[in-house]
Amino acid sequence: MKDRYESPLSSRYASAYMLRLFSAETRVRTWRRLWVALARAEHNLGLPITGEQVAELEAHIEDIDFELAAQREREVRHDVMAHVYTYGKAAPSAAGVIHLGATSCYVTDNADLILYREGLRYLRGQLLAVLRNLSHFAGQHKSTPTLGYTHYQPAQLVTVGKRATLWMQDLLADLEELDFVLANLRFLGCRGTTGTEASFMDLFEGDGAKIDEMNRQIAGEFGFDQCFPVCGQTYPRKVDSRILNCLSAIAQSCYRMANDIRLLQHDRQVEEPFEKNQIGSSAMAYKRNPMRSERICSLSRYLMADAMNAPLTASVQWLERTLDDSANRRISMPEGFLCADAVLRLSQNVTDGLHVNEKVVDRTVREYLPFIATENLMMEGVKRGGDRQELHERIRTCSMAATARMKEGESCDLLARLAAEPAFGMTESEMESVLDPALYTGRCAEQVEAFLRQVEPLLADASREKPEINL
Repeated sequence: MKDRYESPLSSRYASAYMLRLFSAETRVRTWRRLWVALARAEHNLGLPITGEQVAELEAHIEDIDFELAAQREREVRHDVMAHVYTYGKAAPSAAGVIHLGATSCYVTDNADLILYREGLRYLRGQLLAVLRNLSHFAGQHKSTPTLGYTHYQPAQLVTVGKRATLWMQDLLADLEELDFVLANLRFLGCRGTTGTEASFMDLFEGDGAKIDEMNRQIAGEFGFDQCFPVCGQTYPRKVDSRILNCLSAIAQSCYRMANDIRLLQHDRQVEEPFEKNQIGSSAMAYKRNPMRSERICSLSRYLMADAMNAPLTASVQWLERTLDDSANRRISMPEGFLCADAVLRLSQNVTDGLHVNEKVVDRTVREYLPFIATENLMMEGVKRGGDRQELHERIRTCSMAATARMKEGESCDLLARLAAEPAFGMTESEMESVLDPALYTGRCAEQVEAFLRQVEPLLADASREKPEINL
């Protein structure tokens, strides 16, 4: 329908996987699986729920009547109870035992934790794909000299590959954080209206061991080995902060990388992929705008801002719970995942086809190399009997003069100026002999090789297969 607002995250940017993961169908199907798991555990522990009822619930996980649920929600103003009603219509013999002893957060919060875990696992694969691309790029260009910049002013030489390892290092830090979040993700379980499990104390006649076993069985069915030791009605909203902070960190790293690429593309040193029939500008047909890198930056800004929702929500959770988190979380959490997905997909595309214009890079290096070589020239001048302080002053004044000439559009004549200074005792030809860019990249190639050796086992072990939703 084109006469209704549609989020660009769903219509333009996010993957089919992530859209499906956070769809209403996947969410409600997960609710039903949670209701089945609860009924099964209660049956196993002796409550009056039959195996046939559990089987009927299990047989009707997929056939969700969303129209009936929407009609019922308009009547009762409660989405979970509308779906309890709808599920009961699909499985009538079990209708009376659905949601026994539970509160709404049993399905909503546990389902969210399940979806977030699957989303994080998927993003982990996306992140590794970016790292694989950059690893290949860094290895390919480990020895390609390029002008380094500090303050975005020309500085000493680095290599193209070494610069890519800086991007990789940021993304590896994000991977470590993501793995930490995944490793420490816990299940809420079925804990009652204020987290006291009072309803289950009644159902199990005061047998706390059965309540613990019920929660272990439910958590285990969904692949969680721990529940939160204590909670209110919901799982701690600090979890959402931890997750969105992790996604924001990924956005920060991708933004930094994409911004660097944009700067380098301005100088024509590096270019993101550009399709044969791509249009760079509606008015200026010659343009090759770095639009994918710009999009990474644009979406990353949104994600970093979106991540602020979680701490603002976590900080105002009153006592055992309040409902002012609900509407915010329905938007901020899925959109955080969809946006991170979009950022990483774009980053994969850019890093997979990143092109280095080596002649432009070399020309830029050569333009500034006389300035970079001045320390070596000064040392050679000292060896030939010159005074270090005097040579430094001659370099300073000649550099300023050469720079002023370059600002007028003329070529750099620094070497000619220095050769004309008797204090150096060197001809211009002798000075040019030290203008090999490889002499000024330090240990860049060695650093790249050592870094990639450390990363290689991680990338080699990572599955290249995109996970299928199995909820």
